[in-house]
Amino acid sequence: MSALAMILAKSGYSISGSDNKKSSMLKELAANDINIFESQEPKNIDQIIKVKNKNTLVVISSAIREDNLELNRARKCNLTVKHRSEILAWLIDKNNSIVVSGSHGKTTTSTYITTILSLANKEPTAIIGGIVPLYKKNYNFGDGQLLIAEADESDGSLIQFKPNIGVITNIELEHVDHYKNLEDLIITMKNFASNCKCLIGNADCKNVRQNINASTWFSTKMIDNIDFSLIQKKSNGCEIIAEYYEQETYIDLIKIPVPGKHNLSNAIAAIAACRRAGISYEQIKKGIGSLQLPARRFDYKGLWENRLIVDDYAHHPSELDAAISMASLMLNTKNNIFPISPSRLVTVFQPHRFSRSKKFEQDFAKSLMQSDLVFITPIYSAGETEIKGVNNRSLAYQIKRLKPKLEIYTPDNNQELIKLLKEKTQPKDLILMMGAGNINMIWKKLYLESINNESITSDLVA
Repeated sequence: MSALAMILAKSGYSISGSDNKKSSMLKELAANDINIFESQEPKNIDQIIKVKNKNTLVVISSAIREDNLELNRARKCNLTVKHRSEILAWLIDKNNSIVVSGSHGKTTTSTYITTILSLANKEPTAIIGGIVPLYKKNYNFGDGQLLIAEADESDGSLIQFKPNIGVITNIELEHVDHYKNLEDLIITMKNFASNCKCLIGNADCKNVRQNINASTWFSTKMIDNIDFSLIQKKSNGCEIIAEYYEQETYIDLIKIPVPGKHNLSNAIAAIAACRRAGISYEQIKKGIGSLQLPARRFDYKGLWENRLIVDDYAHHPSELDAAISMASLMLNTKNNIFPISPSRLVTVFQPHRFSRSKKFEQDFAKSLMQSDLVFITPIYSAGETEIKGVNNRSLAYQIKRLKPKLEIYTPDNNQELIKLLKEKTQPKDLILMMGAGNINMIWKKLYLESINNESITSDLVA
């Protein structure tokens, strides 16, 4: 929503919005002449109408409930209400567009595409679901005619998008609050694919390969009958060296400055999209060396009491596996992104949504049991109603069944979590904090407490 607001404001529209929580993003919005209300009340709508009359469009996301006070007031005033996806669809139709969808890797792939195109001087407009390191924000307002955007599959609204180039990174059952089963999700992804003039698909993903009619295929495992391949040769905790192929023909040896096999797949997806957009390989290669993960994707925050703190947005079992695999790579190689070599993996997981926690409880347990020490916080509801018997303790019980000797703690709140982290972790621990809720606030609290205790290490990122 914030990225859309910025793009529209820079396009000359008068924008207002509300948020109950203060953030650095709100400060940037306000600095760009966007009117911010610090609460969500009916009088906000009245004030906008007083200034703009009724020539006002109200844009909501799927997070806005039907009983929202501003939404109800807008409807009583007969204002036009549209979902954010309708506004994004309008922007996609106005531009040559590359739209990235899939269950995992959308933000990273979109970030890679945007980075490569920007460094190739294509000046794209971008609306991204995370902070792009090149811009240090989640959008870019370009003066070219190319738009990069994510197609969020969580509510099915992506079927409205009709991009020039579409990318499907993978398909796996997710968002079980919206989709009944995998087949339901596949139907939605097929509809999205049919709307793309050029559809790029991941040949390594069985669900994509068997169900999606892609015009272009990419892979990190195969070369035969694949349009774009990136085959790993060497890897460590800093980078991947891989052979690049086009139409089964060897082109070059590429150094991807981001570790992890899932990031290799995101990289070749981005390369394929840029090539289909007409960018030469020589231009693409210049950008590859500058690739960085977006914020909250294995995001190293610094040292706290000689412990390494990493923040990750992972909230699905496959995403936990990917983050833990990255962490394990750091433990098993001296050549990694950290200033010190970690000796243990400590995971802190904040489950996201009761529906997801219930559906994937066994899979979450299998992922987390790979740790040396585990902390599970209460479930971040994301507005869902609590499901009886589904909580952090029920997940801990499932992990204990699989690995009885694993040390697991289930704090009731953040203060208890911080206390346990101080007591139970040790120097050289890699503390991997995972979740799509507000778990990323914990490292800031550790940072502030360390400042107060005058024991913070100098390289912790504020």
